[in-house]
Amino acid sequence: MAPEPLSPVGGAAEDAPDEDEDDAEAEEPEPAAGAGGGRSGSLGGLGGCAAGVGVALGGALTRRAVTLRVLLKDALLEPGVGVLCIYYLGKKFIGDLQPDGRIVWQETGQVFNSPSAWATHCKKLVNPAKKSGCGWASVKYKGQKLDKYKAAWLRRHQLHVPVAAAEESPASEGEEEELIEDEEEDVLAGVSAEDKTRRHPGKGPLETATPPGKPVDSKVQVPVRYCMLGSRDSARNPHTLVEVTSFAAINKFQPFNVAISSNVLFLLDFHSHLTRSEVVGYLGGRWDINSQMLTVLRAFPCRCRLGDANSAAAVEEEIYQSLFLRGLSLVGWYHSHPHSPALPSLQDIDAQMEYQLRLQGSSNGFQPCLALLCSPYYSGNPGPESKISPFWVTPPPEQRPSDYSVPMAVEMAYVQDSFLTNDVVHEMMQLVEFYKGAPDLVRFQEAWSPELSYLDKLKMSLASRTPKDQGVCHVLEQVCSVLKQVT
Repeated sequence: MAPEPLSPVGGAAEDAPDEDEDDAEAEEPEPAAGAGGGRSGSLGGLGGCAAGVGVALGGALTRRAVTLRVLLKDALLEPGVGVLCIYYLGKKFIGDLQPDGRIVWQETGQVFNSPSAWATHCKKLVNPAKKSGCGWASVKYKGQKLDKYKAAWLRRHQLHVPVAAAEESPASEGEEEELIEDEEEDVLAGVSAEDKTRRHPGKGPLETATPPGKPVDSKVQVPVRYCMLGSRDSARNPHTLVEVTSFAAINKFQPFNVAISSNVLFLLDFHSHLTRSEVVGYLGGRWDINSQMLTVLRAFPCRCRLGDANSAAAVEEEIYQSLFLRGLSLVGWYHSHPHSPALPSLQDIDAQMEYQLRLQGSSNGFQPCLALLCSPYYSGNPGPESKISPFWVTPPPEQRPSDYSVPMAVEMAYVQDSFLTNDVVHEMMQLVEFYKGAPDLVRFQEAWSPELSYLDKLKMSLASRTPKDQGVCHVLEQVCSVLKQVT
């Protein structure tokens, strides 16, 4: 079950001022009124057809003056539930058209004054770097782009304009900007033009395809570069690992900062060491929109087998109650690759994009969702310490919406806690109890290497994430003594 977003604060929200071609919709323009208030350049100038047309009409009827209210008034559109939709990078957004020309997004109840405002908002949920929405070309009314209805209205009221010219719909400034961005994304991402893939339906971290208790294949997987993926088909292994890309490599800045507590890494590392199967958990923390800082303060291990839908709902409800009681927000998730590199698989990439959208949809502004990967027993790790890698995904180039999202490496600041909290110790003991007697429980008294046992390896990995208080060593010894008994 995928992590559900926290409830939106305050219900319906008005949209931000529009930057596309739907700016002034507060007042319905009258076709016979004087000069229009939009940008200069009326339709009377298209194709040199101004001759023979009244000055007032030529000045008023710009493409920007045609609003949803105008189309409703002339019966080209009718208000209705679910009659508007946007398809963007594999995602579908449904809206209701109100009698006054406003749009209500069904998923959140937010109200938007224009197609462009709605399109910009929805596209930024998928792609935070998006600057414009090109609403009339993006929003469809009963399956047809709104541009078509605008062109029909123009033909009806300006018969001197040729049909081809009215339907041409030249790119607005926002659309031209999008085309330039698409070309840049092509070059920076380094993906081939023929690479066409289809998105995998998003699954929650507790509903992956790994059967309960099945150890992950210990065969070393060779990761592939994003630009070498090729087309996805039924023969492609969803567990194929993909190398992450740094923001610096594509000449971009990381869109948010991350600070993570040492106790978070301590607990998820401990959790990942316990079993030869993949584990999963959630991350709690806070998002400061002013400083663009995501602070990860708490790990919430899922004491549940992957794929166990029967207990997943109860486990996740318990975690949400814990988040609420501690005044924390859901800010991400983690999982392990026990014997493989700490790199996302194709399945992980699809899932992460789904979680980013779900978490993003719970707020009125940009909010990141962080993913952490832990690799405790990968033979390529430089030493006993587990490799923990944070990642995030960005959308594929817009002209190839079915491509995979791009996995990006995330830089984060490490904050060493002063002591190990009682919550963490309690979680550790509960995890030991949960995995006790399981066939995939790691036998900690067995040899991990010629010199070290699995228990020694665990201690050395946790040492780098140990709080400043040296008293934690006593607590860790207690936990380890319990591990000796159960294994």
